[in-house]
Amino acid sequence: MKNTINIEERKQIWIALSEFYLDTELKESDFRAIAFKIIESPYSFDEAREINKYEVFPVLQSNLLSVAGEWAAFDEKWLINNIIDSLTDRNAVKKIGIESSFLTFKWMQKDYWKKLERVYHQLKS
Repeated sequence: MKNTINIEERKQIWIALSEFYLDTELKESDFRAIAFKIIESPYSFDEAREINKYEVFPVLQSNLLSVAGEWAAFDEKWLINNIIDSLTDRNAVKKIGIESSFLTFKWMQKDYWKKLERVYHQLKS
């Protein structure tokens, strides 16, 4: 990893955002739980979006496209290790690939992010 990140702070965000990649419909309580994790973290809502785009999405995007995707929960150890590996192997070409792929598939989470932002701001106020 080129930039040092605090894994202990980050992993709770990774785990919370991984809910967006499950093959299930999230409920209001799920959005509240994710919003609380962001609020409790040292990251802003916009920083959580960036963490999703550059750290969680590259590892879990394939589950969005899978016919029989993961629906219960991702193994936390697997998730954390794969995100760390993805960040470690990151280079300029891979970052361009992530940007391109994200532009193609971000629509799959668009409604989730709208709901999460609404809940986040409700809880913050």
